[in-house]
Amino acid sequence: MTASLDIPTGHPHPALTALRAYLADVTTALGIGLESCTVDHDTPVSAYVALDEHLPGYPGHDTALLWDEVRGWSAAIETHRSRELVVIRHLGGSVVPPPEQVARFVAALRADDHRVGTIEPADLRPASGLDDLDTVLRDRHAGHVRAHERR
Repeated sequence: MTASLDIPTGHPHPALTALRAYLADVTTALGIGLESCTVDHDTPVSAYVALDEHLPGYPGHDTALLWDEVRGWSAAIETHRSRELVVIRHLGGSVVPPPEQVARFVAALRADDHRVGTIEPADLRPASGLDDLDTVLRDRHAGHVRAHERR
């Protein structure tokens, strides 16, 4: 099931609340609004973040960030003919990297800097659905809180 984050979906699972908070942090780091996101609750859980720009090398192609519980973040462009998404780069490293790292990934895409991310996808964890994802997102949040307490 795909839904906007601001429309009640009838799925009050705690992982969706945690994912919404993570996506809010990421979109804030990107300087865009959470209204640019949609989430697919099916396994693998995934999200789409529309970016209002075209990347160097892809003029005229809309750009999006994609996230899923297996591979984390990737960048995609929309094809002209079918409006399908074609993944052009993967961030890798972590399924839920810090929002600042996602922002650096997007900045590298904008600068056509190929030193950030990879072309080949990496499966960072198995698709397990909402229950296990809730644990991953809670662990990310706990680490985020500990990092702020050390500052």
